[in-house]
Amino acid sequence: MADSGSPRIDAESDFLRARRAQTLSALASRLRGDGDTRRALSFDEVVDALGRRGERRLGLQLIPLDSIVGSVDKARDFDRRFRPTSDKSRARWERIARASRVGEEIPPIDVYKLGDHYFVRDGHHRVSVARALGLRLIEADVTEVQTLLEPREIGRRSDLERNLWRKLFLQRVPLDRSVREEVRVTEPYDYGVLAEMVEAWAARRMMAEEQLMDKRTMARRWFDEEYLPVLQLIADAGVKGEDETDADAYIRVSGERYRLIREHLWNREIMDEIMRGRSRRRSGGRGSSSSRGGSRRR
Repeated sequence: MADSGSPRIDAESDFLRARRAQTLSALASRLRGDGDTRRALSFDEVVDALGRRGERRLGLQLIPLDSIVGSVDKARDFDRRFRPTSDKSRARWERIARASRVGEEIPPIDVYKLGDHYFVRDGHHRVSVARALGLRLIEADVTEVQTLLEPREIGRRSDLERNLWRKLFLQRVPLDRSVREEVRVTEPYDYGVLAEMVEAWAARRMMAEEQLMDKRTMARRWFDEEYLPVLQLIADAGVKGEDETDADAYIRVSGERYRLIREHLWNREIMDEIMRGRSRRRSGGRGSSSSRGGSRRR
């Protein structure tokens, strides 16, 4: 931290240095094509993707500045490292920088906590100045927000899209927390496809058994009676793709089964027919995209 002996001049230099670093970082990110990772995260967008369950106040704490990644209402005014993205609040920024340099007491900031990440409700300029001055910790009044999904993989908009589809899937198919990690797809919209497949399976079971089941019962029974046994058949038949998750393979093979046989049963004869159909398509030069399309036409 440079010190000329004049808090006013030093504060002006602090701001110019932060703005210059933000401008160069934004330019480099655009050239690399990863500008999305440099923007401060929007709290509302992240919570909407994860699903809000509740909150609790944790009180005053010292929190790492590096863990503050977003904002409730000023995500466009600062980048991910809380450097200002314009000069519009320069006077306020420099006033806080001068106060910090002369040792004035700076009020705690106000943040939401999501997992190991923090989002600023009040105190954006205080965070920005503290980072510019090389501080590592800052005092904050913390409110923890609980979400349906674990708050991880939230750095990119593509991560938020995947989390949003996964949240919608778990709202429709409320799997037990102990098995949720065993059901993940690669393409976000396939969570919608999978939800429809689970609900269709449950509808057939309820018709056969002549009794209703609630969503949690549906999710538990589908996982135990359908998903796990089918994954075992897929493994035994060796038809899982190298880049597929278990759920990817379940969706693809289920769609292929119905396209070839118009049947919802599972047995070894059906798996043999799927393997023969796959071999015929390969020899005919057709790609695998038709099987994924088949899963959506069910």
